[in-house]
Amino acid sequence: MRGIYFEGWHLGNAKSDARSIEAFAEHVAKHLPPQFPRDPKTTTHAVFDLLWKELDPGLTAKLIDGLPAPLRSLWPAIAGR
Repeated sequence: MRGIYFEGWHLGNAKSDARSIEAFAEHVAKHLPPQFPRDPKTTTHAVFDLLWKELDPGLTAKLIDGLPAPLRSLWPAIAGR
């Protein structure tokens, strides 16, 4: 969230057809700044956890249901998958 609001990151058309956690992590890594010292999978967990806490649970559940099964496990357990 900070990157979007304070550091000028652009989401643009950076869509991913990733169907596995590894492929999704590679996609995330490709779009992180080069100096970003974090593992892309850990970063994804942190962002999804933040989104779960900040967004409407019902809408978030619909979003999660639309993801490929392996990617659903990246969301917090409390998300009720």
